[in-house]
Amino acid sequence: MSQSSTQELVVRPGMQFDGVKVFSATMFQDRERLGDKVTDWLSAHRDAQIMSFTVTQSSDASFHCIAITVFYKHVAAKA
Repeated sequence: MSQSSTQELVVRPGMQFDGVKVFSATMFQDRERLGDKVTDWLSAHRDAQIMSFTVTQSSDASFHCIAITVFYKHVAAKA
């Protein structure tokens, strides 16, 4: 039987987004490093204003998958 759970944090309610980045992992070691991957991506994309994060977990008899979806808006670099 499959189970699914979603939690959402809205950083700035009512704002639009123009970009989505999805990070996902099924293997235990990859799931353990998933937060570091998100942090590294955020560090490399300073022009991304985070609008919302959604964390989704799904499972079946053999696999567990975690996905972190980042909704963001591109902001112009300050001169």
